[in-house]
Amino acid sequence: MKNLLLIALLLGIFACSKTPSYKVEVNISGAEGKAYLTQRIKGNWIKLDSAEFVDGACLFKGSVKNPDVYYLNVGSGKEKLPFFIENSAISIIGRVDSLTVAKVVGSVVHDEFQSVQEKIDKLDGQGMVIFEQSKAAEKAGEKVKADSLMALAESVFSSIDDLQKDYIKANPASFVSPYLLSRVYYDMESDVLDGFLSSMDAKLDSVPIVLTLRDRVVKLKSVAIGQIAPDFTMNDLNGNPVKLSEIYSKNEYTLVDFWASWCGPCRRENPNVVATFNKFKDKGFGVFGVSLDSDKAKWEKAIADDLLSWPHVSDLKGWKNEAAAIYSVNSIPANLLVDRTGKIIGRNLREEKLPETINGLLN
Repeated sequence: MKNLLLIALLLGIFACSKTPSYKVEVNISGAEGKAYLTQRIKGNWIKLDSAEFVDGACLFKGSVKNPDVYYLNVGSGKEKLPFFIENSAISIIGRVDSLTVAKVVGSVVHDEFQSVQEKIDKLDGQGMVIFEQSKAAEKAGEKVKADSLMALAESVFSSIDDLQKDYIKANPASFVSPYLLSRVYYDMESDVLDGFLSSMDAKLDSVPIVLTLRDRVVKLKSVAIGQIAPDFTMNDLNGNPVKLSEIYSKNEYTLVDFWASWCGPCRRENPNVVATFNKFKDKGFGVFGVSLDSDKAKWEKAIADDLLSWPHVSDLKGWKNEAAAIYSVNSIPANLLVDRTGKIIGRNLREEKLPETINGLLN
């Protein structure tokens, strides 16, 4: 009897001390080679694990401290399936030619995320229908109708961000919230982003996305309104180095404009910047273009096509542009307004807000 009690006690101890783990069974029709589990950490894709496909199936095993977003990709394919992993039995079933819509079963947190994503997909579909209608109207020469439809489409797309922000506010302890925040933080100033992060439950403090966004808050505070714009030097189209401080010291106010030839929203905003520049350049308003291009010919052509008659620089490193990194620019168009001393007095002034601000300063 004593031996039986001892065995039972040992089994109980073993059961209680067993480390929680996950098992992810992957079945992707048509998949060959290797599958990878990756994470996006501080802007870089990090491969965490790999498994060989056998008849389209493979298995991942491991453990996580907290539920978190992982990405599944197949071989060298560009498509990545985001899913929430937690210590449970999870299955992923899909096709290699449509990986992003594969079905994920077995993760409670992923189910929570999926319920939000379905609402997002519905809004996105509605927005795309209106967007295409706008393009058709534009092609038919119906400019007023096209503009009206485009404004409606942009309103629908904007509501997607609002939906995610509302979810974050209503669910501060959800492991889904940090991921949703990572999709809407791009144009947030430091105080707004810090507000979202501060409202989250302490159990989320170690989530990689939260750590990355906290680092962003620190960087944003260093380039917030009231701070002196960090100086930098970058080459112009002719390969000549141009220093930011040499530009803003010549103007009463200078708009430092981050853009790129391949950026549709940037190109649509350019006529507004051109009109504002032409109206106020004789009163001391200047623009300094910083391009996130990697192709010099396309950059140069866009400058000529859009009639951007102000100084331009780029290191032709695309999203790895060094000035963009200094100013924590993660989406474009983006800009900041500085005075003659380099003091930042405005950020992300677009559409009617730009000419209104400059008019208020110079008139």
